[in-house]
Parts: sequence; structure tokens; C-alpha cells
Amino acid sequence: MAATHPRARTIAVILAGGVGERIGLKIPKQLVKIAGRPIIEHTLQVFERCPQIDEIVVLMAPGYAAAVERLVAEGGLRKVSRVLEGGASRTQSTWRAITALSAADPDTKVLFHDAVRPFVDSRIIGDCIAALDSYQAVDVAIPSADTVIVVDDYRGDIIKDVPARDRLRRGQTPQGFRLGTIRRGYDLALADPDFIAGRVPATDDCSVVLRYLPHVPIAVVAGSEQNMKVTHPVDVFIADKLFQLATNAAPPPTRPADYRTALDGKTLVVFGGSYGIGADLAVVAREHGANVCSYSRSQTGTHVEHPAEVEAALADAHARYGRIDYVVNTAGLLRRGHLADADDATIEELLLVNYLAPVRIARAAFPYLRHTGGHLLLYTSSSYTRGRAGYSLYSSTKAAVVNLTQALADEWSAHGVRINCINPERTATPMRRQAFGAEPPETLLSARTVALTSIDVLISAFTGHVDDVRRDDPLAGIPLQAEGDLAALDDQTNLTVVGENR
Repeated sequence: MAATHPRARTIAVILAGGVGERIGLKIPKQLVKIAGRPIIEHTLQVFERCPQIDEIVVLMAPGYAAAVERLVAEGGLRKVSRVLEGGASRTQSTWRAITALSAADPDTKVLFHDAVRPFVDSRIIGDCIAALDSYQAVDVAIPSADTVIVVDDYRGDIIKDVPARDRLRRGQTPQGFRLGTIRRGYDLALADPDFIAGRVPATDDCSVVLRYLPHVPIAVVAGSEQNMKVTHPVDVFIADKLFQLATNAAPPPTRPADYRTALDGKTLVVFGGSYGIGADLAVVAREHGANVCSYSRSQTGTHVEHPAEVEAALADAHARYGRIDYVVNTAGLLRRGHLADADDATIEELLLVNYLAPVRIARAAFPYLRHTGGHLLLYTSSSYTRGRAGYSLYSSTKAAVVNLTQALADEWSAHGVRINCINPERTATPMRRQAFGAEPPETLLSARTVALTSIDVLISAFTGHVDDVRRDDPLAGIPLQAEGDLAALDDQTNLTVVGENR
């Protein structure tokens, strides 16, 4: 039998030494709040949730380490082992981190990441870690969409060269190294008087390795356009909008055997499970051993807009099985028409079903889910990203559900309760057929596909995500209105559809 070797530890070093002069604030830019949290907290959460990261070390701007320590404690960031003061430059902060890790094995994988790049994702992190199995140094980069020019050394308004764009890349982070390699690179750099005096350009850690360890190849991992660095005031605005509209690819399909392992003996409560997505989700869960309790208008006379009926349904499920592990709400109301033409009763019903019902289901389900470390799953529509004429109420309620999901993920994280939101594109359900008639089946998701993805999300470790479900065709990933081609409908038509699914 071949000998097995222990996996090298991976440490993430979050570089947060900058003071944010270009943003023009009196606090470091990494403490600026975006989407309700400091930028650095968003970044730390990504690395905290990444299973390949064993430890996190933070290098913070002098005078602000205590502030980071507080948010680490309040946010339950268990992987953060140390918060240290950074240096006056990027390279000084890196060297302080290397010094702090002096007792670690030289083969330890170390990722250096800018604290103000909060949109780094687990794919980039995982690719960097995997590349360090074959290389001693790794950079993250994306192709340059812009033409880059080289200007005169003495006059910045004269072009001297235009390099071929196909060879240019825009560097991002993390940058990854074997600890022994980056330590050797900095040992040589700090022995060079020109480096100490700042006469050697070294804006990041790969440039140090490239100059002082030229024999060490630096692999390039594909980055992401969203992995932006918050540097200027406009970046704060853009980042806030990206968080507002952020979605994730749904988790990969789970094997049937894993469904059985995850669901056997668990209790799933479905509101709106009489047909469509909710009905298919209930069938799949039962097939794999879950105790399923389905409540809807047509099945049980349960109206999600009535809090007492929601509470009675949950109490009934708990009385029957002694536990509630998953709660899903697929009930919804589709209303099309101009707001000026809507009466108060219509407005109130739509708000009750599409927004207040999820709020009340969440409130009523929380005590049960806290006991089991359970999961609440809600549904939105691609129309939440931008309201449009004829759908002002529907789109705004779907946006509210997304915001609710993100807020409750923060509130519930300390209690071990997860909440996510499914964002499927156009789906073949009775509710949709009633609204839009017959449509080419190849343009629609099946309700069972959305149901299977819903279970994948339910049994995942995700929380606070908006998970896209897309068809596997050339149109995949293109945002489509869940209501169909709205422009094809007569603008004067008022349409109301009550559904027990999307």
C-alpha cells in the first residue's frame, strides 16, 4: 500500500494595512460598510467558509486591530487566529505576516489576499490551493479588456509603446506561495539596499519572487471580473450594487445516495406544495426518506398570508414527527398591471402573499430550525434585479425576499440556522401556463429540475445565497424575466395569478 502524506496546511493572510486615502475617508477603507457590513468582514467570511482554509491571519492598519478583533468575535470567525498591525507598505505587511508564521512548516500554503477584494470566490481560492501542489508560487489574473499604453518616462502625455493586448493580464489576489519560497524571496529582497530604499518596483508579492527568485515559475490562475478591488469612491458604489444583486451558481447535483444520507429521518415542511415546484420537491424528499408535511390552499386550506395558519401548520408537523429540519415556501402571487390601476385590496393581497408571508414563515419557523440547525428556503424571480413597467409590485416584493434572505442569514448565523433563496429562470408550472399559455418546452426549466436543485441547496452548507437555476444550453446564465417576454403582453392587460409555486 502506498504511503499517504498529510495534507499541507493552508493559511490565508488578509492584508488590510491600507488607510484609504484615495477614498477620502477618515477610517481605513476596509472598514467602510457595504451591504451592511465592513468590507473586510465580507472578505473574511469568504475565507471562513472555504473548507480548504485552515487558518486566517489579518494584518490591519495600525490603530484599528481592536476593531477587527471585535468584528471577528461578533461574526463567529473561528478560523481567524491573529490580528496583527500591518506595515507602512504592502511589502512590509507581507513581511510581518511571514515573520508571524516563522514556526510553520515551509511547505505550508499561504495565500495573501487584499482585504478590499470582497468578491473573491471559493473557485478562485480552490484553484490557487490546487496549483500550489505543482508550483511554488501562484498569481491570479484576468485578460485585459482595455488597450494598455506605455508613456514617456519624463512626459506622461506622450505614448512610447502599445504592448500586444493578448499577452497582458490584470493582476488580482490572492497570490499564493509555499511559505519557504516567499520567505526566501523576502530574505533576498530585504538584503538589497535598492529594495529597502524603494528603488525596486515591488507592488505585490509575486513581483518580489519574480525579481529575487527568477528560477521559480509563477503559475497563473484565472480570476474573475467581479473580484474587484475597492479603491476609489465609485468602487464603493459599484460594490454595494454588486452585493445587492449578487447571485451564485447553485451547488452541483447531489447523488441519490447522498440525498438518502442527508434526508433520511429529517422533516421537511413545504408551504405551497400542491403542484409545480413544491409538489415535485415533496415527492423527491419522500423518495429519499424524509418526513414531508405539505400545506397549501387546495390541500389543507392553509393560507400563507394568515400567520395563525402558518403557526398551526408548523405545530402540526412538529407534533407528528418531533422535529422540523427544513422549511420551504413556494407559494406566490403573480400580479401584472399598472400601479395606478390597482385597488387597495389587490395591493395588500400581493404584499401579504409575496412578502409578509415569507417574513411570518421565517419568524414562526425559527424556533424549530434553531433546535435542529435547520434551513429555510425561499424563492425569488429574476425580475428582482430591476423593476419594470407592469410589474412594480411583483418585482419589488421579489427584491424584498432577497434582502430578507441576506439579512436573516446574518441574524441567524450565530444560531446555526441557514437561509437561502432560489432564483430559477422560466419554469414549466401550472401557474406559468395559466399566465402565459403554451410555450416551447425547450425554453423552460422543468419543475422537477428546480425541485432537485432546491434540495441540493437545502442539504448544502450555504447560507445567505441567491442561487440561480439555469437551463444547460447556450442561453444559460443570460438573465431572463421569470414572467416571460413581458413586452409581448398588452400593456393594458391586468393579470392576476395565484400560485402554490413560482
